[in-house]
Amino acid sequence: MDSIDLFVKNWGSKNAMVPIESDDIVELEAKLNAFLPDTFKYLISTYGLVHTPNVLTKICDLGVDISEVQDFLSLEDIASLSKLYEMSGMPKGHILFASDCKGNMFCFKLSECASQKIDVAVWFYNYGLGTVTKVSNSFTEWLEQFNEL
Repeated sequence: MDSIDLFVKNWGSKNAMVPIESDDIVELEAKLNAFLPDTFKYLISTYGLVHTPNVLTKICDLGVDISEVQDFLSLEDIASLSKLYEMSGMPKGHILFASDCKGNMFCFKLSECASQKIDVAVWFYNYGLGTVTKVSNSFTEWLEQFNEL
């Protein structure tokens, strides 16, 4: 989980983050009828909801072609926004977990969360285009690309 710890150290805002209770995570998984990957659960149960306002600035400064993450969603938002985005045109079968600053979302595929896994791929929902594309083979790999900036 070193890459997760490094991501929070490098990019997490200095505002106090509150770790999320495991009971609340289990409740969300029951609501979603899915299992969130262990790597994601480690992030939110250890650190809470990470806000990363400096990622965009760094990506722009370097001219790097990756989609920036700005906010990790609250458990309530994960459940409600996943449904809301589907109703507004996002292809079905995704669990949103983070956003950029433009209304686009990072998500896990529901089908990949049918059973308990350590890590799963990260997908990007482009709100303007209505498309979902794979941006990383795993949550850990996805965070590592920011650590390399």
